[in-house]
Amino acid sequence: MKDNTVYVIQEIPGTKIGSPKINIMGASKYGELKILLPELSQIIFSPGPLVRKLRHGLKHFTENDHLLLTGDPALIGVACSIVSDITNGKYNLLKWDKQERKYYPISINLYEKGEIDA
Repeated sequence: MKDNTVYVIQEIPGTKIGSPKINIMGASKYGELKILLPELSQIIFSPGPLVRKLRHGLKHFTENDHLLLTGDPALIGVACSIVSDITNGKYNLLKWDKQERKYYPISINLYEKGEIDA
């Protein structure tokens, strides 16, 4: 698994001052951690540059890599959209389980054919 990458969308709050609010080291079990954006990135003021920075940071994303959904929900949405575009709708996320205190991988396939509940 170490050949894979875990793309951390946004740096954890508090990292700059040396005391991050959460510890994401458990995610390194799924690959090398790569942080895409600094903790204070704000998409609201100027989305273009951040979208380009995310697109650049995710350009080598493969179906074997994972996204760690941290930070601004708008940035998370953009990152998922970019990754979906690269992989034709197939990608992996890491979901934190508070009770088990570990990450679980979730595989997404946006174009999976199956029952849709009405």
